[in-house]
Amino acid sequence: MACFCSIQFLPFAKSLTLLSPIATLSSLPLRPIRSNFSPPPVSSLPSPFLCRCTSATSPPPHSDGFIGFLDDEEEEAAAAGEKEEEEEDEEEFYEDDDLDLEALESEAKDAVRSYSTSLSRQLTIEDETDDLKGFKGKQKRRKGATKTIPDHLLPKVTIVGRPNVGKSALFNRLVGGNRAIVVDEPGVTRDRLYGRSFWGDHEFVVVDTGGVINVSKSQANVMEDLAISTTIGMDGISLLSREAAVARMPSMIERQATAAVEEASVIIFLVDGQAGLTAADVEIADWLRKSYSSKYIVLAVNKCESPRKGVMQASEFWSLGFSPIPISALSGTGTGELLDLVCSGLKKTEDVENMDEEENYVPSIAIVGRPNVGKSSILNSLLGEDRTIVSPISGTTRDAIDTEFVGPDGQKFRLIDTAGIRRRASVASSGSTTEALSVNRAFRAIRRSDVVALVIEAMACITEQDTRIAERIEKEGKGCLIVVNKWDTIPNKNQKTATYYEQDVREKMRMLDWAPIVYSTAITGQSVEKVIVAASTVEKERARRLSTAILNQVIREAIAFKPPPRTRGGKRGRVYYCTQAAIRPPTFVFFVNDAKLFPETYRRYMEKQLRSDAGFAGTPIRLLWRSRRKVEKDEGKAATRTRSNLSPREGNVALTT
Repeated sequence: MACFCSIQFLPFAKSLTLLSPIATLSSLPLRPIRSNFSPPPVSSLPSPFLCRCTSATSPPPHSDGFIGFLDDEEEEAAAAGEKEEEEEDEEEFYEDDDLDLEALESEAKDAVRSYSTSLSRQLTIEDETDDLKGFKGKQKRRKGATKTIPDHLLPKVTIVGRPNVGKSALFNRLVGGNRAIVVDEPGVTRDRLYGRSFWGDHEFVVVDTGGVINVSKSQANVMEDLAISTTIGMDGISLLSREAAVARMPSMIERQATAAVEEASVIIFLVDGQAGLTAADVEIADWLRKSYSSKYIVLAVNKCESPRKGVMQASEFWSLGFSPIPISALSGTGTGELLDLVCSGLKKTEDVENMDEEENYVPSIAIVGRPNVGKSSILNSLLGEDRTIVSPISGTTRDAIDTEFVGPDGQKFRLIDTAGIRRRASVASSGSTTEALSVNRAFRAIRRSDVVALVIEAMACITEQDTRIAERIEKEGKGCLIVVNKWDTIPNKNQKTATYYEQDVREKMRMLDWAPIVYSTAITGQSVEKVIVAASTVEKERARRLSTAILNQVIREAIAFKPPPRTRGGKRGRVYYCTQAAIRPPTFVFFVNDAKLFPETYRRYMEKQLRSDAGFAGTPIRLLWRSRRKVEKDEGKAATRTRSNLSPREGNVALTT
């Protein structure tokens, strides 16, 4: 005859009391944070718990069930460990007032700093060291610079000239670091690139532009001047479309340069002193003099490393109608005199009042993905203008392009368009230094962003390279949303198409199973605004901090529902204290008896419970596990007060709500 005892009378129903307390168990000595509960022998149970079968001589049928929680080999060790732990609890347990929370919070912050430092060393970027050296000196100079004025209120200084005269090198010299890609080949820069700079009491924004080609040339000469390859990025493009794209490229670059000149207060017209005066220089000078005579124009003769020879080299350019000044962007020769002339044509911008209230934290959104998936089209559609060049030739974008954007709700964002990220083997086999530097710029854009919009092509779905980019985003700890672009190319869509597509994406990108998915068509502008809405939500989740009460509630219920597993020696992990030590991304530090007792499966379970109970959609969360060493009992309270060696007396206190 089967026997059924009411579960509300079972001692191992402790885990249920944390979720829905039962009045009949209120007298049992339960501790929520302790999860290593082992049921007492059946023979010691009071009469209400005993089986009421007709056969009193046979052992209760539930006794095997109790012992079944542990393996036969572990039974003796578990019983001995349980007895020892109960004795420790009776001797070492004390009230919450004695818990040194400040010491634990301080140690948690130290753990986060240590983890961030070690992680940044692992995720190195090839040219990052040189950039840090360049920025180090620049930051020392910027102590007196104004920091409260936003970029759009500062005057702009635009650098123009024909290809390969050193515009990007001068841009890097003025703003500090290696913001723009500098390679000894023409046509590297194509879009506008902005950077803040200062000289004396003046602060301004420097704008780098692509080379201007006004002289009529054949298609072969245009491709040579702009370094357009006929093979790289041309896969899948018909010959007719390829020729049309190449023919449009010079006009697109010139359109970007023209927009930069129109918004500039001062124009630096840069020429090459070593190459001498060319027909392209004459045409650019005529264009500036006729169309922008009202602006302040400075003629700078670059590549004049020698001061004596520089005067002779610059004398050739007097015929352009401007006063030439010899400089060297690489060595810095003459840049001081150049900046004096530039600042003489600028109006000093005063600090904006109440800027602290208006200019809060501005999150950055990096748009990344493989080449030719529509990243620049998404940026242009959001801005409502041709901010970057869009071409069917993959690899058109090279620098990371920063642009300020104001969302529908007034929230300010910094959008970063990046170059397409190809596989490392493909970049190496192409032999293109420019592409290698472009990929590095894209990885750096991910690092300095807050939210990353990972763009994939709808028809191509998920590729191996998409997965690698997703892994990089997760390791960097950035918020993420997946943008499925070119959604209009999916044929025969119905109501379930998006559901099936999302299942496929989740299956192939398990490391980003927390990222929201947005479907858009950038060319027509369909659903592009949802990218900003989703990114704003992700940023808020990324900056959210849980209160102590909510965090303790979630952790307590998670441990009660699924306690940490026991080892074969009978040991079980115990959580002493948990705190959220950082945001962006949310980072939680668990103080436990031994971090090795918490396997990876249990850590993923705890992360899943945090997400299901507390949210954090669109952002990775980090769980750091800190072991607390036990001290000998004879060391007493003196040892318990040391921050580096916290005893179980302080640790065994249950999480407080």
